[in-house]
Amino acid sequence: MDWKEELEGLRSVIDEVDAELIPLFQKRMEAARSIAELKGKQNLAVQDNSREAKVIENAASRIDASLKGEASMLMRTIMCLSREYQHRLLFSGATPMLPPAAAPASSKVVCAYQGVPGSWSEKATKQLYPEAETTAVEYFADIFTTVKSGKADYGIVPIENSKTGAIGETYDLLRRHGCYIVGRTWLSIRQNLVGLKEAELSDIREVFSHPEGLKQCATYLSSKHWEQTACRNTAVAAKLIAETGDVKKAAIASRHAAELYGLKVLAPDIMDAADNRTSFVVIARQPEYNEHSNLISLTFSTQHRSGALCEVLMPFMADNLNLMRIESRPIAGDRYRFFAEIQGNIQDERVLSALRQAAAGSEYFEVLGCYSCTTCED
Repeated sequence: MDWKEELEGLRSVIDEVDAELIPLFQKRMEAARSIAELKGKQNLAVQDNSREAKVIENAASRIDASLKGEASMLMRTIMCLSREYQHRLLFSGATPMLPPAAAPASSKVVCAYQGVPGSWSEKATKQLYPEAETTAVEYFADIFTTVKSGKADYGIVPIENSKTGAIGETYDLLRRHGCYIVGRTWLSIRQNLVGLKEAELSDIREVFSHPEGLKQCATYLSSKHWEQTACRNTAVAAKLIAETGDVKKAAIASRHAAELYGLKVLAPDIMDAADNRTSFVVIARQPEYNEHSNLISLTFSTQHRSGALCEVLMPFMADNLNLMRIESRPIAGDRYRFFAEIQGNIQDERVLSALRQAAAGSEYFEVLGCYSCTTCED
């Protein structure tokens, strides 16, 4: 017998075991359904930690010592599936995950962005809403208050950079102000060292930029002995250099900002990654989604115990929904709030069911928006 025949023989054994396992699994889930009905009538919690610990202990005691860990994991997974099934039965008709979709603003659209003309946020705004009236604000938080007050229809804020990762402040503000994500785009970010027309590279002693701009050019800056000063925005940094008139000062900003404020490029494309990109989201007072929306952003917190995060995410795996990204943000002590993005449309019943199951297993759960992402500008 060659190895291929031997492999097929072993696979046949597994097939036979699976043929016995699946009916047993179905029988277990039918019992879980009856338990869910009883718990619903008695208003009992779905999860019983002491019962689950006992089930795991019993399983581990009935198997060879070399497989105790695997047996415990198997039972944890089965109980998690059982728990999610009970949640689906008990909470399938729960409160909608998102309010009804509002119609997109169509006339006299006003968009808010942070910084001054020449910023990357302004460029993203023009890319998303080329005909809109724009209003520049000083801080990220001002974008949210401007949108919530109705002074702007939309706000455009950066949320992720391909090199430096998530922009935590944006996540915190989304949760704090109760705005919804209604769109997203990626923008190519080409950072340049810019200074006065009469300045030379050898003159520079201090460089100004947004903290993200400084981080995106960390390798270039590490070879220099310059002071690094953070500004609210890359274009704000460029404007500051123009106003100071000091040849010893430079900014990291776009070519457009350099042209706008009468500066010249001292060193082009100094970012660490040639494919440096930043993702910007569009925020609004109400959600906007339709049958073409294909991304869902959500935030949640879990119980502080082993496996809690896995259990919240399991419904997405069970329904074959792709988890695009997940970020954590500290909230108190050693507790965290999570922000995640999945592929799907909230109008899809399969997606909605998975969201409800995940919500039932969370301490806190909120959908931040259902939307589409535009293609990246080269």
